[in-house]
Parts: sequence; C-alpha cells; structure tokens
Amino acid sequence: MLLFFMLIGITVTSAAVYILINNVTGTSTAQQSAVAYTAAESGVENALLRMLRDREYSGETLTIGGGTVVTTVLNGTITATGTVGGATRKIQTQTMYNNDILTVSSWKEIY
Repeated sequence: MLLFFMLIGITVTSAAVYILINNVTGTSTAQQSAVAYTAAESGVENALLRMLRDREYSGETLTIGGGTVVTTVLNGTITATGTVGGATRKIQTQTMYNNDILTVSSWKEIY
C-alpha cells in the first residue's frame, strides 16, 4: 500500500515539475521575443534619426538590450531585424522625402 502511494506521489510531483519547466521556458521565449521587437523598433528609430542627418545613410549593426539589431536602408525602405537569444523580430518602414521633409508612410512587422 505504501509503495502505491509513493508511486502516485512521485507521478504527481514529476508532472508538476514538467509543467513548471514548460511554463518557465515559454515565458522566457516570450520575453526574448518582446525584447527583440523593442530592439528592432529602436533600430528603425535610430535609422530615421540618421537619415535626417545624412541622406546617404545605408544602415548599420547595433547592440541594444542584450541583443543585436541589423538595420538596412534601401530606396527609402528601412528594415530592422532585432535578435535576442533565439528570438528574431523584423520591422519594415517606408519613408520618403517630400519638400525636404522626411515622412514615414508605413511601419509594420514582417513575419
């Protein structure tokens, strides 16, 4: 009888530990994804600032928030890819100059 209760107890404890590990891993992945998105947005904002100062700006690689952001600018299209851990998020922004005023026409995440 004692062996039966021990087996039940070990099974329940093992299941609880397994669920806990899955939840922690999922939360960590979600957090990394959110930081990667924020880093990509920072890359786009940096590119906009650099484009205001220099029309010939073509992009760069930055270290932001424990990850990296690769920013490219081609024909007014800014693409910023933020990578943190195993998570990668990409944002694309369309810009144009109208009477020497830099205007953002779209800002979206690319999947």
